Amino acid sequence: MPLSPTGGVSINAIVAIDAFSICLRVSDELGRGNAGAAKFSIEVAEIGSSVSVLAFLILLNSVQLVLTGVAVGAGWQGVVAIIIIGCCYVIGIPLGVLLAYVVHLSIRVLWGSLRTKNFFFDLPSTWIGMLFGVTVGKIAASSNLGKQKSFIGEISAVDLAAYALMQTILVRFANGVMLGLSSATETLCGQAFGAKQYHMMGIYLQRSWIINIVVATVMTLVFIFATPIFRLLGQEEEIAAACEKYSLWFLPYIYYLLFSRSIQMYLQAQLKNTVIGWLSASTFVIHVLLSWIFVSKLHLGTNGAMGALTISTWLMVIGMFVYVFGGWCPQTWKGFTMAAFSDLVPVIKLSVSSGVMLCLELWYYCIVLLVAGYLKNATVAISAFSICLNINFWVLMIFLGLFGGASVRVSNELGKGNAEAAKFAVNVVVITGVLIGLVFWILCLIFGRDIAYLFTSDEEVAETVTSLSVLLAFSLLLSSVQPVLSGVAIGAGWQGVVAYVNLACYYIIGVPLGVLLAYAFDLSVRGMWIGLMGGLIMQTLALIYITCRTDWSEQVKKASERINRWSMNSSQESNQSSSQA
Repeated sequence: MPLSPTGGVSINAIVAIDAFSICLRVSDELGRGNAGAAKFSIEVAEIGSSVSVLAFLILLNSVQLVLTGVAVGAGWQGVVAIIIIGCCYVIGIPLGVLLAYVVHLSIRVLWGSLRTKNFFFDLPSTWIGMLFGVTVGKIAASSNLGKQKSFIGEISAVDLAAYALMQTILVRFANGVMLGLSSATETLCGQAFGAKQYHMMGIYLQRSWIINIVVATVMTLVFIFATPIFRLLGQEEEIAAACEKYSLWFLPYIYYLLFSRSIQMYLQAQLKNTVIGWLSASTFVIHVLLSWIFVSKLHLGTNGAMGALTISTWLMVIGMFVYVFGGWCPQTWKGFTMAAFSDLVPVIKLSVSSGVMLCLELWYYCIVLLVAGYLKNATVAISAFSICLNINFWVLMIFLGLFGGASVRVSNELGKGNAEAAKFAVNVVVITGVLIGLVFWILCLIFGRDIAYLFTSDEEVAETVTSLSVLLAFSLLLSSVQPVLSGVAIGAGWQGVVAYVNLACYYIIGVPLGVLLAYAFDLSVRGMWIGLMGGLIMQTLALIYITCRTDWSEQVKKASERINRWSMNSSQESNQSSSQA
């Protein structure tokens, strides 16, 4: 019997070939407009396990053929040829072989799992809700600081430079610490929600506040002494002195990060994502309006700009407090309790692991950008590198939505004791991420020469960005998988392991490789970006290996042990609350 490529030698080869060939037959018949023949093919083959994927294939064909016709009409055959090689032969076939032989999904098993009701339930309800809440929240939060630059830029160039320095170094440092510490809340609350230990979620949130308040208070010293610190780092005196005007204004922002990040994790764990999205979007609108009034109309300068940021961000925190304390989380919030002060040591350990894991990742880009500042023609290098990083970060906001979704779904299913569902959730979110990543990869390849002009009119900077466009496209593709697998790691509680992975991949491989290529091989910005990608590739491969080799039944046992060790029953909590009263 002749063997078809890949399918002919997979597990249960005959079934695989039958299912695969019938799906192609049905799609062909529908393409010819022959509905009767397509229906007959399905009835004869009885491939109900592949119908859902077949429907998706037909939908893709309806778009792909039209766009191919447009490309031919416009004379883009060369570009499309490269895209086809990349998508079909670099990604499609290797991905199919990986899923069939390494993950042992085969063709029928993979398609059979995709047809299940859970897959279509997850996408419209859970994933879209998660994407809306988390993605809008991330975009709005980053846009608040980004839009702030445009209003401060109206004051003076020195003020803009000082604000950019504070935001890029100190605020990102604080955000990394708070986000990292709060991800421990995501793990604990997600697994408690899955195990139906609802009363523990409010306790975990309060424990997070206790730890984070201490850390945030220590971090205020960095902002209070920002000017001396920047002078010590060799910044220009004028810019370092201007930082003093902003440093104290950022103190309320630190505590905003403390409460907003932890409450967001708490709400995500119980699938209350829509409220996060609406609060974030409303905050952004209020921030832009207040900044326009205070800076452009009332001419309040620095105080007006920073006052608008403080008011708008704390309105979001107040909104979250109202939602949590006002009775919209009746199962998970039972009020303040002294139980939050017990068993803090294990939570501290998990929080530290989470903080190190995410900080190593977030600071990686800052360090690479800082090193790029020492290249020849540093102004062009930093500008081009910053443009590419901005594009990468904006796209990354979408995948951070999947990051949150992966973390919540995996932690929920592990808490429920459902190993197969946890594994299935990983497959769903990875496939979703790759599909979205392919869209941005293609867009970046097509419009690579035009992207730079969205940010700059300088021809030299634009040419440098254009030279990085192919590398940027593959970075966006990597970003479709890496954050998702990091979310899986947080959901499963692997923060300590991933911290070591990040340290090795980013700082032992990525940064030294970038410096070597940029300086020793004189590749300049391209060398730095290749080094950055090298770290991302190694981290992604390591996370794929860890995820594929994971025994999810063993992870269920570990989650159960963690929940049982750190939880208390409702009566114990009530006793501690009453004794406090």
